Amino acid sequence: MGALVVIEGLDGAGKRTLTDAVVATLRERGLRVATLAFPRYGKSVHADLAAEALRGGHGDTAQSVNAMALLFALDRAGARDELAKLLADNDIVLLDRYVASNAAYSAARMEQDARGEIAAWIGQLEFERFALPAPDVQILLDVPVDVAEERARLRGAADATRALDAYEKDGGLQRRTGNVYRELAEINWFGPWWVHRSGDDPATLAARIAENVAG
Repeated sequence: MGALVVIEGLDGAGKRTLTDAVVATLRERGLRVATLAFPRYGKSVHADLAAEALRGGHGDTAQSVNAMALLFALDRAGARDELAKLLADNDIVLLDRYVASNAAYSAARMEQDARGEIAAWIGQLEFERFALPAPDVQILLDVPVDVAEERARLRGAADATRALDAYEKDGGLQRRTGNVYRELAEINWFGPWWVHRSGDDPATLAARIAENVAG
């Protein structure tokens, strides 16, 4: 059974870039590595409904923190069998976002902290009721909010399919989400957390994963 490693962080933090660099280094070490990104836009009806809601569709769905959290959770629940197979067939499965992203954004929307009611509800819903596997380690890609916002804006301007949604346009929400992410890491929410900052070397992170998690 492979190890489940998650990279978390704000929109525009550079999760995809970090994931690609870490995967390349781990494969150079001879490890079997698979990746999966959440939300699974274009593959999951629940993820697509959430995306449409964040762009003004489906009435007042986006106004409900619990409704949006449930859509994102159902997206992951729908991937449970795929995730189990990836873990069975690989040494490491590296995820771009997982359950903690739901907790961070939902808590920030409700102006709660990492120990608040909504984060606890999401953890119970996804890990217990939906029986999703707990991560072996969650890695917070911690970058300044203004840097993440600018990257997300430039990405949206360059690619119409990645235009900013309601969450990404809300600078206050992004700042609060960043704070909740740090709190989740501090309390080791549903497993151990590491913090990786924008100036840190991805090769060093990959080596730490290989030595402390894989195998």
